[in-house]
Amino acid sequence: MKLIYAIVNNDDSHAVSNSLTKNGFSATKLASTGGFLMAGNTTFLVCSDDDKVDEIIEIIRQHSHKRKQFVPSAASYGVGSYTSFPVEVSVGGATIFVTDIERFEKV
Repeated sequence: MKLIYAIVNNDDSHAVSNSLTKNGFSATKLASTGGFLMAGNTTFLVCSDDDKVDEIIEIIRQHSHKRKQFVPSAASYGVGSYTSFPVEVSVGGATIFVTDIERFEKV
């Protein structure tokens, strides 16, 4: 058994959730916040048999898209009279961790 942690941008969360459910996978959704942009994410927890991990990751990959976004530069976060210039960064996609599960029960 494996536990898949998938951190997905909120913009893609609904599509990922629907596709996982449509394909017969149960997932727990947790609201989370990224540390760099302080933007909303959804963390999915999916427990599955070892042979289904690649299928789940492919579903997440298909529905998690990277995109460009402009954010204030780091200079604007400090105190002072710095001028803020927007910086283009890549956001979205998914960060996925797969761990072994010693025991799983659904009661």
